[in-house]
Amino acid sequence: MKRYDPLDSALTHYLFFTGKGGVGKTTIASATAIKLADEGARVMLVSTDPASNLQDVFQTSLTDQPRAIPGVANLQVANFNPMAAAKAYRESVVAPYRGVLPAAALANMQEQLSGSCTTEVAAFNEFTHFLTDETVDQSFDYIIFDTAPTGHTLRMLQLPAAWTSYLDTNVTGTSCLGQLAGLADNRQIYRQAVATLADGQKTTMLLVTRPQRTSLLETVRTASELKRLGMTQQKVIVNGVIPVADDEVTAQIRRQQQQDLAELLPRLAASPQSEVYLRAGSTVGIANMRQILELEMVEPHQQLRQPTPHLPTLATIIADLDRQDKRLIFTMGKGGVGKTATAVQIAQGLVAKGKSVQLITTDPADHLGLFKVDARVQVTHVDQQRVLQDYQEQVIQQAAQTMSADDLDYVKEDLRSPCTQEVALFRVFADEIAQTKCEVTVVDTAPTGHTLLLLNTTREYEAEVKRTVGTVPVAVTNLLARLRHAQDVEVVMVTLPEATPVYETERLSADLDRAQMPHKWWLINESLLATTTTSPLLQAKAAAERKWVAKVEAVSGGHFAVEGWQPDFEAQRLRV
Repeated sequence: MKRYDPLDSALTHYLFFTGKGGVGKTTIASATAIKLADEGARVMLVSTDPASNLQDVFQTSLTDQPRAIPGVANLQVANFNPMAAAKAYRESVVAPYRGVLPAAALANMQEQLSGSCTTEVAAFNEFTHFLTDETVDQSFDYIIFDTAPTGHTLRMLQLPAAWTSYLDTNVTGTSCLGQLAGLADNRQIYRQAVATLADGQKTTMLLVTRPQRTSLLETVRTASELKRLGMTQQKVIVNGVIPVADDEVTAQIRRQQQQDLAELLPRLAASPQSEVYLRAGSTVGIANMRQILELEMVEPHQQLRQPTPHLPTLATIIADLDRQDKRLIFTMGKGGVGKTATAVQIAQGLVAKGKSVQLITTDPADHLGLFKVDARVQVTHVDQQRVLQDYQEQVIQQAAQTMSADDLDYVKEDLRSPCTQEVALFRVFADEIAQTKCEVTVVDTAPTGHTLLLLNTTREYEAEVKRTVGTVPVAVTNLLARLRHAQDVEVVMVTLPEATPVYETERLSADLDRAQMPHKWWLINESLLATTTTSPLLQAKAAAERKWVAKVEAVSGGHFAVEGWQPDFEAQRLRV
């Protein structure tokens, strides 16, 4: 695989960097913008990522208005705050209904508009300007976007029912209806923007990934999704590749990277592929950013390894869960942070302490088998795809009795959202938890605070208006009430020692606060700081983790633990 160099091939006018949180989208997008600008091209860099650290990268304050960057001629940068945009967008949609609908209906409406889908729509509303404004188009050679809209958002923008100001306060079990209700006035502009995204002569999707199984699988899924939407102009950038091994830890990581790449990169063979080496240097400041895409690998200077601080491990969390006699434990976090592995280890740890434990997981059975789960753990495997399909069919059947074909298409699209998947799974979890005879239930792939609030406001709204469609089952109602009992429930939030995963986990924490759901513990996985590496490269990366470990310690009030990186993280670390 060749090294990534934005100068070695023809580039389209619009460049979208997309990928899972924490893969390095902002870093690669910024380094690309600087390199092109250094070569004399006029470049605009725009971020709509809620976890973006563009201000840190360029060490200057940024707003939604383009700003010239000192030290980089020809480059301008804008940094939208999609959370603020989503807040303003929600208010514009809900305001006309104040004084018209009852309070419970308004609460339901506001919660429907509080999910990630609405944030993406609001972000799309912001950066559409850069896709359709002729002045912007003519002022720059390249317009680079740090993050891209998801396929779900783009498909919704193409649906006829999305433009009817449709806001159905009769919840039919779907999770995000009404995100587009405030956009109808600009329908033609959004059509133009979507068409530009699908024009391979104008736009390229650069799929940034890590050389790790979970990240690569997500990239395969994203590539397929974008192609179905007509966005076939794609390139793959593998970020964080270790080129050589200089101690046992780097050797293990490199072996794992090469195995995962050999297995999964062929699925992306239709797209040009390139790699960026793992760097020891900081990604803050223009001088450091100019080093990111250097073709020569510059080894870091050997530094005396600072003593690794005493870090609590997952065993500390397990001991506390046992001591506090927690009966219902959830692991939550973004994909790829190790939720399933953590759930398994918690279940095994509590069984070892004499508890009877049920583990509910949506992890594929063959993957769960790799963990060699203690036979004393009662494992309940939920077939996520089957559950979702059954739920979708039920909702569509009910909705078809009263809705037009266009509105029904919109409901079908909404049923593909992450929120809806969580709702479907939550119903199954509720039934399993209600029936178990075990002392403790550990739930992997748990719903977010937004989903819990959505279910709760739906229940309250239905109680007031006595609707019958989309009725919340008794098991769900009982579980919703139970989830606020701190003496009984705990959420273990799983993250990584990097900027984006930590910021995303902070947002998860805020969601759980809104849902009044107990969440005391943070677990930081895959830490190099918690290893004994002697590699100068990894020692430098470990030193960079200290900032994020310290931040998690602060925001958690000291209720955190750290697990060191181990090969084949999703399986080998749990073998006994």
